[in-house]
Amino acid sequence: MADNTVRGRFVWHELLTPNKAVAHDFYSKAVGWAKQAWEQDPSYTMFAAASGPLGASIESRDDAPHWRPYIGTLDVDETVATATRLGAKVLTPATSLPNAGRFAVLEDPHGAEFGVHSSPTEPRPETPAVYGEFYWHELAASTDPVAAFAFYNELFGWDEVRQYDMGPMGVYLLFGRNGREIGGMFDKGKQGLPGSGYWVGYVRVPNMDAAVATVKSERGKLLNGPMEVPGGDWIAQFSDPHGASFAVLVNAADTKAASKSKPKAAKKASKKVAKKAAKKAAKKAGKKKAPRRAAKKKGKKTAKRGGKKTSKKAAKKMRTKANKSRRRKAKRP
Repeated sequence: MADNTVRGRFVWHELLTPNKAVAHDFYSKAVGWAKQAWEQDPSYTMFAAASGPLGASIESRDDAPHWRPYIGTLDVDETVATATRLGAKVLTPATSLPNAGRFAVLEDPHGAEFGVHSSPTEPRPETPAVYGEFYWHELAASTDPVAAFAFYNELFGWDEVRQYDMGPMGVYLLFGRNGREIGGMFDKGKQGLPGSGYWVGYVRVPNMDAAVATVKSERGKLLNGPMEVPGGDWIAQFSDPHGASFAVLVNAADTKAASKSKPKAAKKASKKVAKKAAKKAAKKAGKKKAPRRAAKKKGKKTAKRGGKKTSKKAAKKMRTKANKSRRRKAKRP
């Protein structure tokens, strides 16, 4: 049976960064987010996609820059209690917000930071992510992703969808809810990534080349990709100008649509070039033929004038001859 509650849904995202102004300027160009102040506290600056706010920035110089996802729950206090029993650490105790529900910040047994949140309002319908929204969430676990999944499964009831065997790099575990895949987990230690675990959010964008070029031009770094993943999606992983990790994703459907439009566009462009070339060639050929036609026409006129001139001369000669003949006859007795 489908769970239509907020439990297990990624509902919010916070960026801890040393410079909020620079961060908002960067992400506005990289993924198209607008800057928006929270009504209840204007100092809490939000990131807004076309569909609405989806996260906010927190200026902090005490923590390494990173993104912190918040996962929905029906009871924050109960979730915190279960998490600590399973080995998690409480970073921010359960706290109530005026007209905004209740939240807490935790660190899972593998060192990855995340938040939990319960809202006083009904969650909006769960629909596939549009451009600018988070499409995928990935846990880079410091150890076995299967063990990491067991922790989150007990908290949020996620389903294990499948596991991909990546050989020496370990297992990539896909998880979901209500029959839809929403994220994955892997052992980052086997991929040569040191340190504790962390979450990475993938933002859906329409064009991979444009996203990569923009991130690079705005002082971000390309860490991995672009590359195609099972299912046909394309991904690229980055760090922003302050070092916070994030990623972008181009949906397989967008990729197929782009690949279908490219041959049509190329064919149209080819026809346009060919037509232009033919027109140019015809024009050039016309210029070459014009002098010949002019010369031919001129030749005809000259011949005509020459013919008339010759006819007049012959007539004059005949008249002179006829006059002489008449004079000779007149002189005879």
